[in-house]
Amino acid sequence: MATPAGTPQPQAPRQRVPAAERRDALIEAAVHEFAQGGFHGTPVDRIARRVGVAQPYVFSLFASKRELFLAALERGFELVAETFSEAAAAFDPAATPETDVLIAMGGAYIRLLSGQRDYLLLQLQGYAACDDDVIREQVRSSYARLVAHVEALSGASPERLDEFFRHGMWLNVAAAMGVEDLSCGAAWMRAELAER
Repeated sequence: MATPAGTPQPQAPRQRVPAAERRDALIEAAVHEFAQGGFHGTPVDRIARRVGVAQPYVFSLFASKRELFLAALERGFELVAETFSEAAAAFDPAATPETDVLIAMGGAYIRLLSGQRDYLLLQLQGYAACDDDVIREQVRSSYARLVAHVEALSGASPERLDEFFRHGMWLNVAAAMGVEDLSCGAAWMRAELAER
């Protein structure tokens, strides 16, 4: 039955979103906001607005801005660990005898950097925020766990692990700068110097 013109339509009742879902959405929003503004430069209100909640609600789920930042950082480290696990599980040495599991994991990481740039930037923001003792402690712990995870997946020697993670940091810097190569003879670098 039609309602007369000008009569307000009854609104469907708002569905309550469970706190666990809101928490997850806030962490995801925090990944993207902190990736751009860093720990010190990102107001919690911006993260709240991205999810459509009020700032006080954020603090009902996270005790502090730092706690939210740490949750976002942890999500980033977990994503990298999952990426490495999936690459190691899918690796078939018989199919690609010219490579090994570390190279396969490195390739997966490169794809992650190109498809999930905010997670890369957040990782860099985490390192930059290590002037905060609590953040530094968690970043060190998360990084150490990631190294141990790669060691367990690959069985690589300490020297190979060091090389793998050094190259990963090199890739992080290159991806943040929007280049593929940081070699001193890279074409973009020669072009930059030629313009001066």
